[in-house]
This record gives sequence, structure tokens and C-alpha cells, in this order.
Amino acid sequence: MAEIKRERPRLNALKLLSTLYRLKIVQILIPIAIIALIIWEGHAEFRRMDWTATLHTLRHLEPSRLLLLMALSLLAVASVSGYEFVLRRHFRLPIGIWTTFRFAWIANTSNNVIGFAGIAGAALRTYLYRSRGISVPTITASIAFLSTITISGISLLAWGDLVGLFPIDAVIRSHRWTLYAVWAIALYLPCYMLFQRTPFYAKWLNRNLPQMNVSTIAASVGVSVVEWALSGMAFWMIASTLLPDLPVRSALGIYTVAAAAGLVSLAPGGIGGFDLIALLGLQALGYPPEKTAAVLVLFRLMYYLVPWIIGLGMGAFEFTQDRRKDTETDTETDTETVDKSLNGWQRFWEFPGQYAWITEFGAWALGKLVFLSGVVLLISAATPGLLHRLRFAEELLSAPLMRLSHQLSVIIGLMLIVLSWGISRRIKRAYHWTLGLLCAGALFTFTKAFDFEEGIFLLLVAVLLYLSRARFYRLGARFNRERIAAWAATTLVIAYIYDVIAAGTVPPFLHRLPANRHLHLFLNPTEHTVAVATGLGVTWLLLSLALLLRPNRLVVRGASADDLDQVRGFLKTQHGNLLTHMLFAGDKSFFWACDKRVLFPYSVIRNKFVVLGDPIGDPTLISDGIQECQRKADLYDLEVVFYQVSPAHLPIYHENGYRFFKLGEEALVNLSTFTLSGKPNTSLRNVKNRFERDGYRFEVLQPPHDMPILDRLRRISNDWLKMRREKGFSLGWFEPAYLQESPIAVLLAPDGQEVAFASLAPGYDDCRTMSVDLMRHLAGTPNGTMDFLFVRLLEWSRDQGYSVFNLGMAPLSSVGEARSAMREEKLANRVYEYGGQWYGFKGLRKYKDKYHPTWEPRYLAYPRRVALPILLVELILLIARRPSKGREAKRRKRSDV
Repeated sequence: MAEIKRERPRLNALKLLSTLYRLKIVQILIPIAIIALIIWEGHAEFRRMDWTATLHTLRHLEPSRLLLLMALSLLAVASVSGYEFVLRRHFRLPIGIWTTFRFAWIANTSNNVIGFAGIAGAALRTYLYRSRGISVPTITASIAFLSTITISGISLLAWGDLVGLFPIDAVIRSHRWTLYAVWAIALYLPCYMLFQRTPFYAKWLNRNLPQMNVSTIAASVGVSVVEWALSGMAFWMIASTLLPDLPVRSALGIYTVAAAAGLVSLAPGGIGGFDLIALLGLQALGYPPEKTAAVLVLFRLMYYLVPWIIGLGMGAFEFTQDRRKDTETDTETDTETVDKSLNGWQRFWEFPGQYAWITEFGAWALGKLVFLSGVVLLISAATPGLLHRLRFAEELLSAPLMRLSHQLSVIIGLMLIVLSWGISRRIKRAYHWTLGLLCAGALFTFTKAFDFEEGIFLLLVAVLLYLSRARFYRLGARFNRERIAAWAATTLVIAYIYDVIAAGTVPPFLHRLPANRHLHLFLNPTEHTVAVATGLGVTWLLLSLALLLRPNRLVVRGASADDLDQVRGFLKTQHGNLLTHMLFAGDKSFFWACDKRVLFPYSVIRNKFVVLGDPIGDPTLISDGIQECQRKADLYDLEVVFYQVSPAHLPIYHENGYRFFKLGEEALVNLSTFTLSGKPNTSLRNVKNRFERDGYRFEVLQPPHDMPILDRLRRISNDWLKMRREKGFSLGWFEPAYLQESPIAVLLAPDGQEVAFASLAPGYDDCRTMSVDLMRHLAGTPNGTMDFLFVRLLEWSRDQGYSVFNLGMAPLSSVGEARSAMREEKLANRVYEYGGQWYGFKGLRKYKDKYHPTWEPRYLAYPRRVALPILLVELILLIARRPSKGREAKRRKRSDV
């Protein structure tokens, strides 16, 4: 009963942890489920659309009208910055007018496109304002206030729907559920006005900050009304361009209902819900499907996509990529302060702890702009040019040159789509390729059909890329088979979409032209298919050659013979650690820092640069060495993590921006106090006496070892493995060249045959520490065989003058037991408690406890931006990676990377 009582708090903690995980999943799954429902509901409607006719309609809009619609859309988007100016006045924020407007534009346009429930906007605002020295409580209060006030404007417009100011009967008849969405949004404003007068609102929002007075709230509501009204007017102006005689009241009514449906869905920009309701509402007024679809496409482009592109351009200049040491520590502290300053309700809006990706925003934004440039080129190639422009281009250029330009536009578009990944990863060679292709693509859009709009866009992206050239410093990045397959599939899908669009966008006026007149200026469907097939082939060929012949990549081949000799010489002047002997296994590569005074043994798994144990070398240079190692890995887009580090170096890792996960504890036996006397050691004493009485003998073989002995030990090893794979990296394995590096303890049966062995691993610390490495025995040996071997090893090590014997680590031992431990460590504690059927965690700890060791913790040190669950899986794969069969391949000469 007492055991059950002790277990209840842990079970309750597990239930709470699982509940929190479920809540996070629900927050993500609800919008996805609603979007899926909308797609299923509108599947037939979307299939009924003639999308090629829609694209043709958009292609032939008057440029002057487009400019007017764009100006109105940008004005509607700019009105959202009014919230920021109200908060700037209320909190007396020390930022200028242009900076306030720029921050508002970046945060709001990104939130419209990629933000679930305001998450993206909140994260961006937090980072931007922190970069200007604004306090965390002020940022928290402003974000919390914005999250509640922005809906007030659409709430007021919804009342206009309900009282008949804006007719919505046509939409309601199509989908009755939309009426509930309108009522829900309409009731928000009066509920908010009541809520903001409660003491809870003041406590939750202000936290010793200036109270949100009536004038601030009234001004914010006014901004919200202006924002939604201008957005609705932009929708009406765009719709009236394509749908003649559309009344403004009807357009605003449809817009309000569609916006309410989009808000209820929680999807970014109301995607799906807004579009379906707007389509149905406009079609209910008698307008054709292809025209209504064109309205939505144009509205999405002008009100969402183009402003977001402008925001990406602003963000590309706003966010720096250089992480200096002082800012790294400040960012870590600031983010922790944000976490602590938020209560539960604010965390829902703030999405704390997820800001690390924002530091990559500049390169990420440029990558998306390059991807969009490739799409623009393909759309330009898939849709026919305007006839008057084609005639003008034909007067200047020949038809074959125009067709060649078309073909090259397809190739360049596909290559830009693939290269956008390299731009996001800040790869220098991708920058040079992309800059050249953007300029070439702009030229070919002119020579193809005088499409100057696309050419200007490509040149603007090229200018942004050139101005940001200092960001691209990496020599390479890990480009594995999964990534290659993903990009091959992406280009195939995009090429298929291009072919479908191109085959259907034949201008309807062609049949009215005289025979053979100007028809040669347009590509037929067969020519489009040939163009995209050729484009795919050339793109894959060029990028494959670049991948195969690239000179700049981090090659990890293990240690050569010269590398190992260099390590031996280094260890004569520097102390090693408990994992140093693993370096001679040959599967790790070596990085030398601080003029070869600090050594980092490492291996690479996916995009992780995994260092085994603590760095070896001058203790005063460890921090500088870590920073040099980080810079080296960053050149190849790798994250440096440290596996099995000791507590002594944790402050140094923390100063360099690392977080920690406890892996377990290592059993260290103090040989000066080790004894078999006393009642607690009765079982060990009995085992030793029994084996000695039965004639078993213990010997320690010093290197070099004879091959016949190693062959006999290999048979023991194979019998112990029972066809299981050897592990590596942090564990030794049976390899003759590796076993030649240290003594081997063997247990001989009475007939003189070896029945068990254990290889030893010195600590390279002036004969202070000895560790056990491989431990193998034959099946059917008497109970207590390994106990006898361990007892004799401890006695032998003590007689040789060693003071500490390392029995190895007990994984997950004493992990996550504290009430306030990390949630990942609490989950690991559950694995330790109940994972005995997969691995004997408790049994291993109990077994080593017989020798009364001191337990010393071991940690995993990893950067904040690395996802811990994924990292743990990658480390398991790294350790389970099959070791190489021979050492000769590893000992071949290689250049130091």
C-alpha cells in the first residue's frame, strides 16, 4: 500500500503531462480538421471551376486597373499598423514612426499567411520589440491586448449583417451554419466590453503597467473597424472589376460572413472557410464560377501574398544572421524571462519558447522569395502572353528566339524552386547560382513575350539577394537521399501543374484569327509538354552534377593512422577523460581547435555534429574551442551537440548557449575504499571464494596481443552477441586493431580455456582512472561469472595504483525524478520505470550498486533550436550504426576537414 501511495504522484504527473501534450495537439488539429471539412464540403464546387478560364481572365486585366486595386489593397493592409501606433502612445514605446509601421507590417502580413491563432504575429512582435530594448512585461501586455481587440471591428460589421444593413440572405440559404458564425462574431464585441471591466482582465493584462483606459480601447476599436472596412472595400473593388454591377452592400455582406467563417476555422488567413463562403455567396448572386474564382485569386494575391512579399523584403533587412557570443546568452536569458512572465492564458497566444526560428527569418524570407520567383517564371511560361505584346516582341526578336526564351524560362523556374532550399540554408554557392539565374530569368521574360511585370519582380528579388550577400557564408549542407527525393517529387508535381495550366490556357480569340496569322506566336499543348519535360531533364542533370562535383562538403571518414598517432602524442601532455579510449576505435573524426590545443572527437548524423564527451585539452581554452567548433560546423549547416558530458563543464556549455538533458549516471568505484569485508559484501565474497575454489583463474593480458588469443576471444564475443549487431560511437566493439590498444582481462576455466573477457579502457589521466569496455562471456557459464571478473578487475586495478574504476553508465538512472524536472526528462523517467521489457534499466543500476559506487551524472548538451525528441532518435541511430569491418579503410590518408 505504501508503494502505491508513493507511486500516485508520479502517475498523476504522467497524466498531467499527457493532458498537456493532448491540448497542444488539439490546438493544431482543430484548424486542420476544419480545413479538411471545408475541402470535403467544397470539393464538388472547386472541381466545377474552370481554372484555366480563371487564369486567362486574370492574365488580361488592364494594368492601370491592377495598379489601382493594388494601391487600395496595400492601403487596407497598412491600416492594421494603427494598433501599433495606439500601443506606442499608450506605453510610450521608444521607437520611431517608421519603425513602428515596419514592425506592424512584418508581423501582420506574416501572421495573415502563416499564423495559426496569432502565433506567428505574436512571436515576431516579441522578437522585434525585444531587439529595441522594450521590456518583456510591456510586450506581453501589448500582445495580449492585440489578441483580444482585433476582432472587435468585424464584430461590429457582423451586427450590420444581422440588422439588414448588409444583405446576407443568399449566403445563409447556401449554408445555414454560417448564421451561427456571424452571431458568434457579433456577440464578441459586447462580451469583450463586459470582460474588460472585470478585475481579472486588469490583472491578466496589465501587471503593474498603465491601465488600458477608455480612450485607448476606443481608439483600438476604431482602428479595428477601419481595418475590416477597408479590407471589405478592397474585396468589393476587386470583385466589381470582374463582376459588373456588384452592389457594395452585397459585397460587404458576403465579405463579413466569409471573414466570420474564416475566423471560426482558426486557419491562417481564414484559408478554406473564407474562400468557400465567398464563392458560394457571389455565385448565389448569379455570377459565373470562373469569374468568382478569379475574384478570390486576385484578392488573395493583392491583400495577402503581395503584402507578405513586401514584409519578407523588410524582414530580410531587419533580422541579422550573425550570432555573437554576447547576444546568444542574452537571447537565452530573454526567452526564459518571457516564459516566466506569462500566465497560462497568455502562453496560448504567445506560444512561448518557439522563437529560435526567427533568427533565421532573413535567409528564410529570401528563400521563399526565390521559390516564388521560380513559380512566377513557370506561371508566366504556362500562360499565353498578351497579343499586342507578342506582336511588339516579334518585331524586335525572331520567333525561334522567343520560343528558346520560353524553354529557358521553364528550366530556370524549376532550378530556382530547388535552389530556394540552399538560399534558406545560407549556402554561398547557391547564392551565386541563384543571383545569376534571377537575372537570366528576368531577361528571358522580356524576350519571351515582353512580360515586364515578371521581369521587374525577378530583378527586385535579385537586388534583395545581392544586398544580403553577406548572409551567405556556408560552404555546404547535408543533402541526403530523403531531401533529393523530396525535391524530385516537388519538381514533378509543379511540372505537372504547369503542364495542366499550359494545356488549358489557349486564348479564346485564336479561332477568330485568320488562318496562320499570329498562331505561331502561341505554343500548343504538345510544345508545352516538351518544354516542361526538357526543363525537368536539364534541371535534374545540372543539379545532379553540382551535387556530385561539389568541392565543399564535410567528409566524415573516421580516423586515419596519422590521426591516431597525433592523438597519442597529444595525450602525453594533456589529460583525457572516461571516453577518450573510444577515440582509438577509429570511427570518430577529429576536429582540432585553438591551434591544435583542444580536441573534439565527433561523428555526423543527419545535420548534427555530435561530439563524444567533453573536449580534450587546456581547460582555459575549452570555451574558445567550442566556439571555433560551432563556427566550423555552421559552415556546413550542422548543429554541434555534446554527448555524455560531465558536470564539471556545464557552466562552459551554458555560456555558449546550450541546454541540457540528463542521460543517466556513471558508476565510479573508489578503489581506495573498496573491500569485500563486511555483511553488505557477503554475496561478492562468496562468489569470489567459490570460483577460486573451483579452479577459475584471472589474468590480464598486456598488448600487443597474439592473433590466436584474439581469435579465441572472438568466438566468445560471437557467442555472446548471438547474431546481434555491434554498436559504436560511444561503445567499443570487437575489432582486433582496437583491442590492441589496451589490456584485456580474461577468465580461465579449470581446463585453461577462456570463458569470459573484458577489455579495459584507461582514462589517460596519469594512471588515475580505469574503465571497463567490452564485457563478453560464453553461454552456460556458472552464475556469478561476471561478478567474479569484476571483483578481480577492481582488485587488480587497485594493485596497479589506480584510484577510480569506472563500471559504465546506467542509462536514465535518476532522470526526471524531481517534481519540476523537464517534461522530456519526466517522460524518460517513465521509460526507466516501465521500460524493463525493452532494456533492463533498473536491473543494470541494481547490479552496479553491489559495488557501492559513487554515481556521477552525464548530460546531453544541445542548442536551444534543436528539437530534443528528434535529436534523441538520431543519437540512437548513430550508436546503432554498424561499425566498419576493418580498420585499414579508416587508416587511409585524408585531408583534415
